[in-house]
Amino acid sequence: MEFHVLRVVVGVGDDADDSDWWWVMTGAGGLTADDVEHASTLLRAAAVQPAVIRAALLGASRRALAALLALPERAHVSLLPHAQSESEPQPAERVVEVETGISFPQLSPAGAGAAHHDMFELSLSRAVQGRTGGAAGRERGKLSRVTQLTGFSDPVYAEAIVAVNQYDIVLDVLVVNQTDDTLQNCTVELATLGELRLVERPAGVVLAPRDFATIRAHVKVASTENGIIFGNIVYEVSGASMDRGVVVLNDIHIDIVDYIQPAVCSDADFRQMWAEFEWENKVSVNTNITDLREYLDHLLTSTNMKCLTPDKALSGQCGFLAANLYARSIFGEDALANVSVEIPPHRNAAPVVGHVRIRAKSQGMALSLGDKINMMQKSAQSKLPAKPIPAA
Repeated sequence: MEFHVLRVVVGVGDDADDSDWWWVMTGAGGLTADDVEHASTLLRAAAVQPAVIRAALLGASRRALAALLALPERAHVSLLPHAQSESEPQPAERVVEVETGISFPQLSPAGAGAAHHDMFELSLSRAVQGRTGGAAGRERGKLSRVTQLTGFSDPVYAEAIVAVNQYDIVLDVLVVNQTDDTLQNCTVELATLGELRLVERPAGVVLAPRDFATIRAHVKVASTENGIIFGNIVYEVSGASMDRGVVVLNDIHIDIVDYIQPAVCSDADFRQMWAEFEWENKVSVNTNITDLREYLDHLLTSTNMKCLTPDKALSGQCGFLAANLYARSIFGEDALANVSVEIPPHRNAAPVVGHVRIRAKSQGMALSLGDKINMMQKSAQSKLPAKPIPAA
């Protein structure tokens, strides 16, 4: 293929640096109309050299090119505003029929909408809408919080999904009638221990043979400490005798970790709070972990606290470790902890020993954190593989 090259030299300055070199490469057909117009404009500018064209070629064009190269995204949006709007997917419009009914759960009678969900409508809406990745993640999170309340051989089987919000706890209790009788006035009676308060008593439901229902209960949280929710299920068997049955529920333990968050404070504030707080709980370290840093990381993960000691002070293999921990609850309560652990010398693969001192302004928070650390140490021991027993 044959090409024609046209070199146009435009000198619009006194120095050689102010000269612009333009190369135009065309095919066998010759120059296009745009090339001829561009070349003629440059030739006229080089011959006449007006001030406007000189400023535009030397200053404005270079500044515009520099701005375009420096901010490509903003330049693209400003130059092509319609291209971006066309590339974005438009949300689908939701079409609602004219006489579609509107359901208000708050206005429904007691025991109808708030306590007994319509499982058919719920399943139908999920099937029509589908499940996204976020919804699937939420479903897995709910399943991880399922607590079994009764046994499989009980007349009424119950399990609850415990959802801990910022200041309240929502219990979705699934009640299943495993008998061939109709259960009248099936009620979940709950009571609390600790700084927990039941908002309202759940309404009773009627369960047909092999039927099930979902009952929701709300519990308010007043302070940061471990709490227990217990109770039973009371029902009446329809018939001539109207027998009354009671099924005792397993306890639901509320974890303190759901209410505390890692926080940061200065060393002066830590020492001041350590001197002011009057409640202290000293927990002895009883674990099979043999590494100091591994024990500290496991403690931070289990208690949801923040280590204030810098990493440089924790590095190295010196046989002992001391660190300060700090956390704050959603109610504004502070919790302090001092970890002092060591590895006994002259012993191979010896477990970590020492103690953890906890200080808080309230007695419940200090005791709850101590119980959480003890449970953490027991769980760490259960995860370790058992030693093989030598054969006789």
